[in-house]
Amino acid sequence: MRYSDFESIMTSARMNRYRQACGGDTRKAMTLYRKNLKLTQELFTVISCFEVALRNAIDANVIPVLGNHWLRDAASPGGVFDTPKCRFTRDIINDAIGNLNVYNHYKLVAELGFGFWRFMFAKNQFNATGRVLLGVFPSKPTSTPAIQYNNIYIFNQLAQLNGIRNRMAHHEPICFLPGQPIKNTTYARQHYNLILQLFQWMQIDEAALLYGLDHINSVCNQIDNI
Repeated sequence: MRYSDFESIMTSARMNRYRQACGGDTRKAMTLYRKNLKLTQELFTVISCFEVALRNAIDANVIPVLGNHWLRDAASPGGVFDTPKCRFTRDIINDAIGNLNVYNHYKLVAELGFGFWRFMFAKNQFNATGRVLLGVFPSKPTSTPAIQYNNIYIFNQLAQLNGIRNRMAHHEPICFLPGQPIKNTTYARQHYNLILQLFQWMQIDEAALLYGLDHINSVCNQIDNI
């Protein structure tokens, strides 16, 4: 496809950053755009695997404390989330239940998004669920005076992943220095490495889990070489 046709579809405003990053070379700009899409697909797949593992591990850690239907019960009148400090969490659960044709706990777990599970490590939700959720990451480092590897630390790490996940979901590029038309894969690589680290803290063999799915470093190298 000619660049003029490509740009008319994607818009010049969207393509301008790619063209600048490639020194005005329009063919390279199209290649970079396509490689960014490939990198987005790859990273979104890995984040999706992590999201499923995270929500299942949270569920497994809370069930022994609050019961097999803990989400529904926690959001019911008198439940642990039925408080002013957890009102938003309660409402999200009840909305999700309303979206199900037939209630099923495991369908409810799958209905709730990444942001919801991240907030299980926020102070009020963490306390409400019995302060057991650090058990999701049994191999996390031991806290030191300099760094506390507590629920807030985990919350902030998950916030980074939620941010890039939302960025990709809104079709924003991940192949540039933040806010600049400069080709750079550091942003994507850092978030990828964070996912691998969190998998390791969960005692999950990430290489085995992602076998055949993970080509992120390869695509990043291709972008670096454009």
